[in-house]
Amino acid sequence: MLNQSLIEMLQSSEEYFNRSTSCLSEEHSTFKPQNESMTVAQQVAHVAQTLEWFIEGGFRPEGFDLDFEGQAKDVMRTTSLAAARERLARAWAAANERFGQSSDEELMAPLPEGTVMGGLPRITIGGAMQEHTAHHRGALTVYSRLLGLTPPMPYM
Repeated sequence: MLNQSLIEMLQSSEEYFNRSTSCLSEEHSTFKPQNESMTVAQQVAHVAQTLEWFIEGGFRPEGFDLDFEGQAKDVMRTTSLAAARERLARAWAAANERFGQSSDEELMAPLPEGTVMGGLPRITIGGAMQEHTAHHRGALTVYSRLLGLTPPMPYM
């Protein structure tokens, strides 16, 4: 079934993210390389929020919430890496649960027409979730290096 492949892909993505960011701790929560950048905690919260966004928007009839300004305000309130990691763990679990409940037919159904992946099969949100997570995993490894830390290889 397609849902099991999606779940395995997301579990790998979660494992890679957690491993490569494991050198970051609560004391690094508010670090950001430039004033206009997100902090470490905000980066992690943004990953969680985006997983939530893909699941919600990918499975509701009206599609994705395009209030990006409101979403950014939500993330910018995050000050704790531990809290952001908890949110992220809940987001991964919810995504895996939702995909686990989905039939092949439901996963192959088209996403609602609109500005975000409109008309593509719903299953494509899994790849988008993986790619977005990898992008922020990479950014956080750069943050780690700027802090003088050595992030572990994600694939070991």
